[in-house]
Amino acid sequence: MGGDNRKLRAAMLSQKPIILFQKPLPNVYVPVVPSFVVAEDPENRFFLIASGEESWRSYTSGAGDPAIDRRYVAQIVNRRVHQPVFRARVILAYSRTCAICRLNHPELLDAAHIIPDRDDEGIAHVTNGLALCKIHHAAFDNGILGISPDYVVHIDSGVLAEVDGPMLKHGIQEMEGTRLTLPRKESEWPSRDSLARRFDQFAR
Repeated sequence: MGGDNRKLRAAMLSQKPIILFQKPLPNVYVPVVPSFVVAEDPENRFFLIASGEESWRSYTSGAGDPAIDRRYVAQIVNRRVHQPVFRARVILAYSRTCAICRLNHPELLDAAHIIPDRDDEGIAHVTNGLALCKIHHAAFDNGILGISPDYVVHIDSGVLAEVDGPMLKHGIQEMEGTRLTLPRKESEWPSRDSLARRFDQFAR
């Protein structure tokens, strides 16, 4: 973190809640409230943040690091009823292979939407889908990786400049300039219009 982090430190000492913003997509920020600054590592300029009332109470209930709450709770979620069919059609169209890295393990593949499912144009059709391994799906959704309408993979310039372990180097950075492996049927190729719209968000 840059600066002297006075505000984070003040929030930690006063035990006042803050708003934590997660970035699941480029230019999309999701607030996580309440969140609390619960610890600081001055040497590494690092703060530990707990989100949710239960996390805060669990952390502050005793000395030192708390035990993680292992209880199960009932939860109601919205489930996309079309997702299993969409996934099956996309994975089969791409011959059970990641369109970017050619990983051939279906259990490690997702059917990624080009235009998000929540969007009115995010149709559940093979042409709006890509078979991606889980790491490339996450990179695509988080703006680390983009795909241009000519079916070429592009990596965020900041990520390309990073120096890290073999996963970043071989799994992400070396995908720069890779051409997608497309379905055998041209009618199942990803929509160029949808890719253009998504790539415009990536390139901003």
